[in-house]
Amino acid sequence: MGLFGILLVLHILASIAIMGPTFVLFIIRRFAKTVGQLHFASGIANRLSILPKIGGTVLILTGVWLMIITKTGFSQMWLNVSILLALLTVVLIDGWIEPRVNKIEKSISENYDQGNEIPAEFGLLIKKIVPIETAAQLLMIAILVLMVMKPF
Repeated sequence: MGLFGILLVLHILASIAIMGPTFVLFIIRRFAKTVGQLHFASGIANRLSILPKIGGTVLILTGVWLMIITKTGFSQMWLNVSILLALLTVVLIDGWIEPRVNKIEKSISENYDQGNEIPAEFGLLIKKIVPIETAAQLLMIAILVLMVMKPF
């Protein structure tokens, strides 16, 4: 396997490291019914958060290196759209979803015991985030489809 093959495998593994935790953590958080369960889901999220950070760095480095090796640059539309969607996904997750979830979780943890049900008002706040989480997941699927199919 040459340099191109090694970079491609690393690029694919990095994308899995990003997408896997993102899909799973959103789903785990949605099923939390008690303060303790939400706290547990938050702990898992904190432990797994290193994977998308490392994966993102590797993804960018290998992607740029692949663009240099193949001399494509930004000449292909599918690649430009993928990069744009990836940036939008990062903004949604890191700039919109996570700050709100962290604020909700902190407020719940400070004000309620572990065994208590998540109060209805917080449950509604969490449910308001679900459409944005779903949008982020759909964006990741779109990026994956663009990378595999290269439609334009």
